[in-house]
Amino acid sequence: MTRARQDRLLGLLLRDGDWATAATLADALGVTPRSIRSYVTAVNARVAPGSAIESGPLGYRPGPEAAAAQRTTGTDAGTPRDRLHTLVRALLDDPDGVDTFEFADRLHVSPATLDADLARVRGLLGGTELTLERSASRARLRGTEMAQRRLLSRLAHDEMDAGSFDIVALRRTLGEDSVGAAAFGPFKADLVAELGALGYFVNEFGIADVVMHIAIAADRVSQERALEGTAAGGSPTQQEVAALLGRLAEKHLGVELGTGDLQHLATLVLTRVVAPGAEAPADHARSRLDPEVEAAVRDVVGTASAEFLVDIAYEDFILRLALHVQNLQHRAREQAWSRNPLTRSLKSTYPMIFEVAVFIASRLQERLGIPLPDDEIAYIAMHVGGRLERSRRADQLLTATIVCPGYYDLHELLRSSVDRSLGQAIEVVGVETRVDPDWASIDTDLVLTTIDPAVPGERIVKIQPFLTDADIERVQAAAGRIRRSRRLARLRTELERYFAPTAFVPGLDAVGTTASRGPEPAFAGEEAVIRRLGDTLIAQGVIDEDYVERTIERERMSSTAFTDALAVPHALGMTATRTSIAIGIADPSIPWGEGRVQVVALVAFSETDREAFQTVFEQFVEVFSERDSVQRIVRRSSDFGGFLDELVAVIDG
Repeated sequence: MTRARQDRLLGLLLRDGDWATAATLADALGVTPRSIRSYVTAVNARVAPGSAIESGPLGYRPGPEAAAAQRTTGTDAGTPRDRLHTLVRALLDDPDGVDTFEFADRLHVSPATLDADLARVRGLLGGTELTLERSASRARLRGTEMAQRRLLSRLAHDEMDAGSFDIVALRRTLGEDSVGAAAFGPFKADLVAELGALGYFVNEFGIADVVMHIAIAADRVSQERALEGTAAGGSPTQQEVAALLGRLAEKHLGVELGTGDLQHLATLVLTRVVAPGAEAPADHARSRLDPEVEAAVRDVVGTASAEFLVDIAYEDFILRLALHVQNLQHRAREQAWSRNPLTRSLKSTYPMIFEVAVFIASRLQERLGIPLPDDEIAYIAMHVGGRLERSRRADQLLTATIVCPGYYDLHELLRSSVDRSLGQAIEVVGVETRVDPDWASIDTDLVLTTIDPAVPGERIVKIQPFLTDADIERVQAAAGRIRRSRRLARLRTELERYFAPTAFVPGLDAVGTTASRGPEPAFAGEEAVIRRLGDTLIAQGVIDEDYVERTIERERMSSTAFTDALAVPHALGMTATRTSIAIGIADPSIPWGEGRVQVVALVAFSETDREAFQTVFEQFVEVFSERDSVQRIVRRSSDFGGFLDELVAVIDG
């Protein structure tokens, strides 16, 4: 556990790339600031002292060797994870298993310690269709070759951070001298190029994961552990991809893959990393679709569009998403889920889009019986986000007036430059060419002026007659400040309507714990907190017990911890009598999903407040995405008045 927390600390620092105090990091990990200091010392010991994590008056930040330290697992046999992985690899490599006494000597641990490791191996085998057999001093794995490969894949992913692919981790999993890991880079480059030449879009987020499976297959085949094939060659498309994989495996890996491996790997490529190219007609896409899948996706997209007031019900979007869902069915049958390195950032940066994806996933799960983990939901979110970006309305542009005293056609040249460089962010609706314009009458969102204004203001940006890069950056920054200010102003108005003093619960860290046999209380779980906050809204007549149960169901599907500090549990249906928010504060932080949070906002939305859902949901998450703001609110929220005062102060900047 200590090693895992060290890795988590390093991951947090690398992800944010900025200074963080020991107290903030302690809250994120659920430990004390003293523990953070000891973790920093341990991480720095992996590389040159002080080069992995730097310390200073502002706290800690990643150093030049942080990434190297993250990839370093060390050779310490006493590290539980390293020992576990070493043991599993040995069991997978030898069909006859390992002698436990000899293996304990090899790792320099006692037989009792190795017995405990074997118990952990059994825990790792859950859902893999593998079993661990023990006969006297010999332990061996029993199960199909496919199941053993899935276990290797799980080990490789466990060596990686946040699901992103790491060639060093693959070498650790398969062994430095393994056939597959040796030529991973050139194989991947050629595969991507040739799939593109065949007319496919290649999903770069998934291709590395698939090539990892190819590397595992090559290594197992070199050990005479090939998959058995079937007589049928598959569809023409599958045969085409299988031939490509076979040719590249011989070229780069020096391994001749058999029919079984090529069929399996071709299916992985076709269901996980490729989509029809841009020139592919709609009829071609539809010809590959199961009518049941297309009908289900079409209905669910229509429902989601109406439920969330989002403009996604387009034919091209429906067909592409339906192809993706059909591939999901194949992956579900093989339990071969795709990893998505953007899952965490998508959830925290685009919570509304992710919520639409969760809604779509839940309805598809009901219609088609497909269980969807967070990484797969994130791929649906990418489809949704892409469609919304393409259909973004022009009225989201900020209006601007250019003030540029007339001299020949200077003002026309400046307007042309502004349109060309900033046309996606602002719309110029007027040009003032007088040297003494009526500044008070200019009512656009921005004023871009080449002369000094009578009275400076936040919306006024001084620019040069010939637009420079620095001018463009200043205008973009001003536009960003105005958009944020407006969003947060709307949020403040909405939140003051939805909060109530009786729906405020400080000390969630006490509410969510129960007595345990150990020295520390055990966390009772997210459900206990949801029920506690739900009770406050039930007492107001806002929701009923059914809403609370549906909120728990939504939480089980995908964690609502949208930032490192905030969880927003809610039900998918907008069935509250009125929109209301119950707030809980935890200090120190409490576990939630795979992370920890300090603020829990149970949100109950009513049918009449659909538009408020988007405003409140996205902007509330934005407020709690900044560490300093979170700490300020939490530390001063001993009562409802203090919480609301600090929240409003943060919103007002």
